[in-house]
This record gives sequence, C-alpha cells and structure tokens, in this order.
Amino acid sequence: MTSLEKPGIWKKTTNGRTALLYLLPSIVLFSVFVFYPMFRTIYLSFFLTDQNGNAAIWVGFENYTYLLESTAFLNSMKATGLFVLYTVPIGIILALFFALLANEKLKGIGFFRTVYSSTMGISVAASSVIWLFMFNPSMGMFNRMLSMLNLPQIQWLLDPEWALLSVSISTIWMNIGFSFLILLGGLQNIDEHLYESSRIDGAGYFYRLRRITLPMLSPTLFFIITISLINAFQSFGQIDILTQGGPSASTNLIVYSIYREAFINYQFGTASAQAVTLFIIILIVTILQFKLGERRVHYQ
Repeated sequence: MTSLEKPGIWKKTTNGRTALLYLLPSIVLFSVFVFYPMFRTIYLSFFLTDQNGNAAIWVGFENYTYLLESTAFLNSMKATGLFVLYTVPIGIILALFFALLANEKLKGIGFFRTVYSSTMGISVAASSVIWLFMFNPSMGMFNRMLSMLNLPQIQWLLDPEWALLSVSISTIWMNIGFSFLILLGGLQNIDEHLYESSRIDGAGYFYRLRRITLPMLSPTLFFIITISLINAFQSFGQIDILTQGGPSASTNLIVYSIYREAFINYQFGTASAQAVTLFIIILIVTILQFKLGERRVHYQ
C-alpha cells in the first residue's frame, strides 16, 4: 500500500509545484499592483499622514468618524448614488435596445453595429473633451438647438441642477459601446431553433422577447449590470475634465473626492478612509447583486 501511495503523493506534489510556477507571474503582479496598495490603503486609513503620505499619528477610527460627520463626504455619497442611478439603468436599457436592433438580419446592419460600438474606440479623455465643447454655453451644440427652438439656454456644466445630469449623459454615451457589444454577443448565442419553434406556434415578437430572449440573455445581463455598477462607482476621468467636482460640489463623486483629498489637500489618511468606504460600498452592492439578481438568471 505504501509503495503504491507514494507515487500518487509525489505526482500531486509535482503538479502543485508546477501550477504554482505557472501562477507565479500573476501572483507577483497582483501582489505589487493590487494586494499591497489595498493593505497599504487600509493601514493609512488609521493614521494622520505627512505630505509625503507617510503615517505620522495613529488616530484609529477617527478618520472614519470624521467622514460620517462630514457634510462634504455625505454630499459626495449622495452625488455618487444619483450618478449610478442615472447612468446604469438607462445605459443598459439603451444598449439592449440597440443590440436588439443590430441583431436583426437586415441588409447593411453591419454599418449600424459599427456605429453603435464605436464609443469603445474613444478614450474617456477624448470623449470628455468632445462633450465639453457640446456643453459649451455659447458655442455648444445643445444650446444652439435650444435657441433654434426659442427655448431658454442652459448652463449645462455650470448649473448645479444640470451638471450631474450632463456628466451622466456623457457617461452613458461613453459606456454604451461596451454594453452593446456584450449584449449583442449574448443575443447571437441564443439557439435559433427556439425562435423557429415559437414562430410555428404563432408567438409574436414581444412574447418571444419576454419568454425567450430575456431569459436566455439573463446571464449576459447579469454580467453587464454588475460591471456597469462597479464602473459607475469608479468614474473619474469625465468628472475631472468636465466639471472638476463642481459647481458647488454637485459632481464631486467619491472617487474624485478621494483624489482631491489625497493629491490636492495632501490628507492621505482621510483619503484612504474614503477609499476603504468606497470599497465596502461596492462590495455590499456586488454581494446584493449576486444574492438578489442571480436568482433570476437562467443558465440553460
């Protein structure tokens, strides 16, 4: 028995070492760029720091207490929540609508597929500059359209009531290409025989959409919703270019608040506490998404 068991144990050990050897580059990269910054951030959140970001004075949970009592941080959380509410549902609904259109077998549909997915090829910085010109109060396209309709002009990025909505519109446009491509791929993977059988039974388009398309597309929708939620909480580039958190902190999302606290005010301790808080919020939202949303996912 012993002589038979030893080769098996030796083989398992060898396979384990080989697997670790293949995983070593990934482990090193994750350790340097993910795990170390994460634990460093948690560590600094319990300290007051100097201008170089080094821990100076231990304060425990005072940074977190300060955040919970800070009106500015609570406003940032409110703005972030509204931003997520504006961008995620509308972006996914529009992407699904375009994917359903592009999935139809029509002549020249490839052109529209290219147009719908084209926003993926534009960086956040470039697209934000484009939207910055379109939102310009004097030369922008939107105010010119309003003037043609004899409607009052809007200070899109300068009015606190419109700034967050304006940034949300640009964000929806930026993200729609990725969501569209993923949803279109999911639609094209649905078995065509299901539609053929439903047509024979006399089912209409909307019945097929409700009973076949959406249930079979639910794993893809679940993925897109989860990714879109996480990306919305982490939005930064368009805020920095379009509004820089203003006006009156109406677009000061948590990520931008972290940036300002760390690299403008040099308060790395409170910035780290904000980052940890954001991580906890995203973790809770993701867990809820898996607990509640996955129940309606059909994998077969």
